[in-house]
Amino acid sequence: MLVVGEAKGATMAATRTVQEICLERGIDARRLAELAGVDGRRVADVLLGHRSPSPEERDAIAGSLGRTRDQIDWGPKPPDPHVNGSSPS
Repeated sequence: MLVVGEAKGATMAATRTVQEICLERGIDARRLAELAGVDGRRVADVLLGHRSPSPEERDAIAGSLGRTRDQIDWGPKPPDPHVNGSSPS
């Protein structure tokens, strides 16, 4: 039986937010920025939910936490402007 969230033959760790992982490990925004090599203000904005990190930032932040970007819950995705007939005028 294959359980949702598990790969066949391997167990996936439950996805967690960057905030949860940092709290668990005692890492603050400044230290996470140093570990990831990402600007401290950008990391703080990500942690506060004020911005979504770029794919490169996701890779760097996730890697500094020993994970891949797919193993982290990055929160809600921004709406696609091409969905529901929205288009620039």
